[in-house]
Amino acid sequence: MRLSGRVVAITGASAGIGRATAEHCAKEGAAIAISARRADRLNDVVSAVTGLGGQAIAVPGDVTNDADVRALVARAVEAFGRLDVIVCNAGIGFHGNLEDTTPDVARRLVDVNVLGTIYAAHAAHPVFVRQGFGHIIAISSVAGRRGVAGMSLYSATKAAQVGFIEGLRTEFLGTNLHASVIYPVSTPTEFHSSMRRDFGFAVDARGPRQTADEVASAIVDCIVSPRPEVYIYRKAWWLAVLSVVAPGRADRFMQKFARWREGEKEPPRSFPERGDRK
Repeated sequence: MRLSGRVVAITGASAGIGRATAEHCAKEGAAIAISARRADRLNDVVSAVTGLGGQAIAVPGDVTNDADVRALVARAVEAFGRLDVIVCNAGIGFHGNLEDTTPDVARRLVDVNVLGTIYAAHAAHPVFVRQGFGHIIAISSVAGRRGVAGMSLYSATKAAQVGFIEGLRTEFLGTNLHASVIYPVSTPTEFHSSMRRDFGFAVDARGPRQTADEVASAIVDCIVSPRPEVYIYRKAWWLAVLSVVAPGRADRFMQKFARWREGEKEPPRSFPERGDRK
């Protein structure tokens, strides 16, 4: 087993990519410490992992509370004696144009997607330094490399994760500490139903997709052989290149992937089309 003897902590592990990552890591021999707000769902994941013959503990908590994330790290070390990897997976989405993006919505996304990642990394860092090794993995999005119409705020929070990990990689050069960022494309999970629960609507997903299991498998590979960046849908790497060398062309290309709310025929616009302006 490729992860035998290792300990992996995962935030946002009650469903979707987080749960799949817990199960894949357990199959490879890792002990798992998982966190999310829904304690009942976490217990289901623990049962699934132990059913696979693995070890797992659940530490319910909210990533917007740094004490909860520190508790996850402390419980992992207490239970298993070490911590090798923290997967910063917890995240929420919001899709809407700038007019719809209220300060309250912005604050919520930044708290979960950005500060949640920072809190998790900060909590694990002292353990990694003391051990002399450790790996921080942030689950970003291709939207963090190339913003998408109708999800500018979400794209901004995912880009913030990228900048954070890039800075950590430079900080960790020459040590046994690693930092990686994972770039999934659209993944069929509870992400959209959670958006409906939190904000009252969801969106029509467009473009390429991959499964949560495919993302989890890529995360395991990154743990085994740490890499700075992982593009699961490999063609997305070319989109990142296009955004740098020809940003205007990337803008036009990305129009076809604009997100809009279910039932809308086209993305809402705050302003008239160029030809309609008076």
